[in-house]
Amino acid sequence: MLHPPPPPTPPIVLTFAASDPTSGAGIQADVLTLASLACHPLTAITAITVQDTRGVHRVHPLSAELLERQARAVLEEMSVAAFKIGLLGSVENVLAVAGIVSDYPEIPLIFDPVLASGRGDALSSEAIICAMRDRLLPHTTVLTPNAPEARRLAAGDDDDGEPSLSTCARRLIDMGADYVLITGTHEATPQVVNILFGTGGEIRRDSWERLPDSYHGSGCTLASAIAARLAAGACIEDAVRDAQHYTWQALAGGFRAGLGQFIPDRMFWAPGKPVRGCNDV
Repeated sequence: MLHPPPPPTPPIVLTFAASDPTSGAGIQADVLTLASLACHPLTAITAITVQDTRGVHRVHPLSAELLERQARAVLEEMSVAAFKIGLLGSVENVLAVAGIVSDYPEIPLIFDPVLASGRGDALSSEAIICAMRDRLLPHTTVLTPNAPEARRLAAGDDDDGEPSLSTCARRLIDMGADYVLITGTHEATPQVVNILFGTGGEIRRDSWERLPDSYHGSGCTLASAIAARLAAGACIEDAVRDAQHYTWQALAGGFRAGLGQFIPDRMFWAPGKPVRGCNDV
């Protein structure tokens, strides 16, 4: 008897991030986003956090040895199409992840440099930021900082004032990133303007309606969506465009489950849910 061929394996993405018990951000947000976009998520947990939708109360980094064991175990068994990196929690974890991804230079890496929580809780020290610059940016395909993160990562000793976003992007690309997508959620502009930069400068600029609420996990959602689209075979520009559209829809359909920020609805497309149109220009 002939047996039917096995079903195709969905694109597989390995995410390095911290656990967030609200599932608004962190590894849970990555899993929801990747699954929503038809990828199979693998996880390597970098830290355990104590947080709610109002803020982060404690961060407990896991050991670099345990982090590396998680990642190596799945990488030895499964073929990964993209890496996504979020909060790492310690210098040792930055070095461990850099060592892992350096063994897979052909796999695209999307790096969301989580430096602070939505309410401003510091999540990455200067030592961690220095390690990110030196060890992770040279392996990064797409870096996805918001404007404050871009300025902090790209800060120079000779800065008398606030560097422009194009200057920040150029510096971050000089440090090793292939592309930098700087998001404008924290800028005082009528619309949210996200700009993708490459080695030749600005590649594309997308403007989105500024939604009235504050959201927990928007950066995780965007970076994971880019990883999902790249894993599925999209080019950089298409992946960035599609991921922004997905993220905006998730935010527009967000819900307030607790007392703080809204949580994006990564399953906004599911049957029976209303879909709100977007006003991208």
